[in-house]
Amino acid sequence: MNGGVAPGLVAAVQTNCHIADARHAADLTLCIYLLQMREFHRWECRLPFGAALAREAVGAWIAEREALWSALEEAPFVPLPVPLPEGPGTAVATLDPFDVAAINACLRPQGLLYGAGYVGADRPVFFLAVLHGTDTREGLEVLAAGRELARGLAAPPAVLDRAGETQAIVLRRESLARWCWEKYEAWALRRTEGSAFQATVQAYGLDRDFDAALPRWLDEQSEVMVLHELGEVQAGRWLDPAWATMRLALPTRRADLYVRAVRDHLADFGVTLPALLDRGAEASIHTWFASYDGVRELLYPRLSQAYAQWRGGDGGAALRLAIDRGHAHFTRLAQQVLACQESVGEGAAGAAIERLLTAGDAVCPG
Repeated sequence: MNGGVAPGLVAAVQTNCHIADARHAADLTLCIYLLQMREFHRWECRLPFGAALAREAVGAWIAEREALWSALEEAPFVPLPVPLPEGPGTAVATLDPFDVAAINACLRPQGLLYGAGYVGADRPVFFLAVLHGTDTREGLEVLAAGRELARGLAAPPAVLDRAGETQAIVLRRESLARWCWEKYEAWALRRTEGSAFQATVQAYGLDRDFDAALPRWLDEQSEVMVLHELGEVQAGRWLDPAWATMRLALPTRRADLYVRAVRDHLADFGVTLPALLDRGAEASIHTWFASYDGVRELLYPRLSQAYAQWRGGDGGAALRLAIDRGHAHFTRLAQQVLACQESVGEGAAGAAIERLLTAGDAVCPG
């Protein structure tokens, strides 16, 4: 499975993935947990998309994995034995698993990409992959991960890596492909007429030949992910470091979901959606709205109406207006969050911010 990569490195990264999962897999709802475990099983067994998953085999695998997690829940993260690119064939450096810059300085000459960071305030994620490619956008390096050699249950398809002296955008193409397959599989079981994902399927021809259509979908959605992360950088110029400090003080996962949704809106209304409209990237706009749900939709339900008008042929007028109004609304809301952080005592700020973001006034009227 490791394609010639030092097995000790793959095993160490995977061990840290198991430890992170042991501590945080229980945070998921049962439905999401089971769906993610099915795909995690598919990845670990290297099964192709569409391969039938035997219920008994998956059940036994889940039981085995949960037993492993139980044994690892209190274990510390292990250091990584990283091969040195210029040393003797067996020379390794033992590095802290969160020292991403130093680890990648050793691994990138060998065609590998490592990632470590946090999803939410306190949930770490790790991965090790074959380096698919590199690029530069607006002064930021873009690193694309290909085949993944080690990963955990949580596998965000794109992140803004702040390790080292410069920021970089990291894309996980295999995780993004799996997200597409999960959405397609769910849609195929219950084909919702008129849905954004149905429009995505038709635009890319996913229903005619999923494997043949996937490369184009991956390339175009990787660009959408890059645009989003560029939007994150733009928002971060005035939000950070106060925003990052504020997130660490939030009392609940619910509060963190709302805070994350506000920043996602700022990124997408500031950069992603305007760029896609300017380019006439219809298929990518359909895909963006196919994942528009959860707290983001709760905070701006009328955005979907503007999308429907765009699909109806208004030339994007309603959608551009909704984007502008949304950007103004969530800019004000983010300013209120930061003001609350400054004005309320440190111990009470998190609860006050949660009340602010879950109140009716936090919803954008459109």
